[in-house]
Amino acid sequence: MADIRVCMFFAVLLVFVAEANVQHEKYNARPAVVATSGSPWPLPRNMTTSQVQYQVNADDFKFTVDAGTPACDIIIQAFVRYKWITFGPRSDTLKFRRRPNKANAVNQLTVHYDKPCDQYLSLESDESYTLAVTGNTATLTANEVWGALRGLETFSQLVLPQGSGMFVINSTLIRDAPRFKHRGVLLDGSRHFLSVLKLKENLEAMAQNKFNVFHWHIVDDQAFPYESIRFPNMSKLGAYDDNHIYSQADIQDIIEFARVRGIRVVPEFDSPGHTQSWGSAISNLLTKCYNNGSFDGSYGPVNPADESSYNFLDSFFGEVANVFPDHYIHLGGDEVDFSCWESNPEITEFMQDKGFGKNYSLLEEFYMQNLLNIVSSYKKGYLIWQEVIDNGAKVAADTVVEVWKIENFFQELSKVTSLGYKTVLAACWYLDHISYGLDWHKYYQCDPRAFDGTSAQKALVIGGETCLWGEYVDDTNVISRLWPRASAIAERLWSDESVNSVSAAEGRMEEHRCRMVRRGFNAQPMNGPGFCPVEFP
Repeated sequence: MADIRVCMFFAVLLVFVAEANVQHEKYNARPAVVATSGSPWPLPRNMTTSQVQYQVNADDFKFTVDAGTPACDIIIQAFVRYKWITFGPRSDTLKFRRRPNKANAVNQLTVHYDKPCDQYLSLESDESYTLAVTGNTATLTANEVWGALRGLETFSQLVLPQGSGMFVINSTLIRDAPRFKHRGVLLDGSRHFLSVLKLKENLEAMAQNKFNVFHWHIVDDQAFPYESIRFPNMSKLGAYDDNHIYSQADIQDIIEFARVRGIRVVPEFDSPGHTQSWGSAISNLLTKCYNNGSFDGSYGPVNPADESSYNFLDSFFGEVANVFPDHYIHLGGDEVDFSCWESNPEITEFMQDKGFGKNYSLLEEFYMQNLLNIVSSYKKGYLIWQEVIDNGAKVAADTVVEVWKIENFFQELSKVTSLGYKTVLAACWYLDHISYGLDWHKYYQCDPRAFDGTSAQKALVIGGETCLWGEYVDDTNVISRLWPRASAIAERLWSDESVNSVSAAEGRMEEHRCRMVRRGFNAQPMNGPGFCPVEFP
């Protein structure tokens, strides 16, 4: 009888242990997506890697150029920056608890680029590079310093912490170049002011995602935070207050911060609409709106019938051309409300004198052509929003058109490129439109050249921009709302057209998000439940 009881006891115990194992398996924590390890973002054009690993000693590691590389302040600053980015905040004082095997260690990355150092990135710059880690030798070669910058970022993502203060890197060969020349992020400094500190943090994040254009929508109806040298009252009267103004020193600080990271700063001064904040300082610039034949106290777009408007624009954009070194200025031209022009008797008379009849698109064309001539006289190129073309305006052949309206944007790309204009896509990448869940998938799957058109037309699409408008964005949430959602667009604009599988990208996105968090960015979760091993070992 005792033996039976013992057998029953052990039988019950086995059932209990089995159930416990099942429960343990059932409730064992697992992330929604398992992160990859050492996979760079954006994915390089051509990458071969092996399981052979080399140790990397943060204390002894050096970035250096070879004897034939032209001198350049950009690469010198990059070496200092990437020591921290690669090895973490303790890299200057980190002491290994166990020393690496020097016979199996990579202690140096040697950088070479062929051409003399350009001070500023341009649309024509070469960002290609080759990165090789073989034996205990690491080399980075490029045609221009800009390619070297992109290669340094890739190298930093290949170096992995392994615990006990150790780092490793796999044997790797990468040949890489961007698919598109224009890879931009738009931020809005008017609706909510974004501090210089936050703009710099965003520029650093851009560089670490290989974006190369900061589209600075610096003013709008709500506020004029740009400090003008020639017209100082525009910010004094048009900004929210004296603490929400970008001084000329601030602007030069941003431009320099971007320059050494290979990022162009393209300012936008949108007109003739979106200019209410301009009118407080510049008399007679805005059109007076009429109701039943009388001025109703409100104002509309810039007055295109008054010669003083063009005198002001000439002086103002002459200043802007000197302040911002990039070849391009964004001139806007979107969402022009014709109703105020239609109500104004001065405008009506002007239209009749010009033979425009009641076609206010011709009036907009007249305004924009005068503005383009002004900007051209200062040897600058320009971007415009799509409405200028949609309204039938004829613009210069070298104009860059930005497509932003989500409705039928592929048809718009086909139309604009059929007219021969260089084009930038933004329509599918408005990150101020937030939603719960895996919204990065739809951004990742939008391709700027997936429209019906000839190969010549598609070649005119020079890139794209992700836009974060400022109605509900300020310093408190700009980084977390933008990153790493913008990283999905970064890969779409950099990597090969064939790199388009969301499922293949999920693990790399998870790793990249955690990489950004480890580097100090408040990058939001992207793939559902999970965790990031934030600290460096």
